[in-house]
Amino acid sequence: MIKKQRRPMQEINSSSMADIAFLLLVFFLVTTTISMDKGISLVLPSEGNELEVNRKNIVNILMNESGKVLLDDKPTKVNDIKGMVEKKLSGNPNLIFSVQTHPRTKYQDYLKVLDQLKEAKATKISIANPPAF
Repeated sequence: MIKKQRRPMQEINSSSMADIAFLLLVFFLVTTTISMDKGISLVLPSEGNELEVNRKNIVNILMNESGKVLLDDKPTKVNDIKGMVEKKLSGNPNLIFSVQTHPRTKYQDYLKVLDQLKEAKATKISIANPPAF
C-alpha cells in the first residue's frame, strides 16, 4: 500500500497579532469623540445660604399635569411667558420666579417654561417643591 505524504502545514505567524489589536484599540480611542450631555444649566446656591425674601419679589409660576400655566394666579399660555416676564423684570429686576409643578407634569412642558424664563433673561429662578396631593 502506498502511503500519502502529508505536506507540512504552514502556520500563521501570530506573534504580531497582539500588537495589531492594541494599535487598533488605541486608534479608535483617539479618534472617537465623546458627547457630553449639557443638561439644564442652573447655578445652584451653596449650602446654608438662606435669605429672607420679600413676598413682593416672588412671582409664582404653577403648572398642572396637563401643562397649563398660572403666572401669579392668571392663566397664561407657555409661549406668552417670555413677554410677561420681561415686563415684570423691567419694573423690578430683583424678582425671583418660583416654578412649581404637579408631580405628573410632563418634563417637556417643564423645560418649555424654564426656556421661556431664560429667554426673558430671568436669572433668579426657584424650583419649588410640589405640594402634597
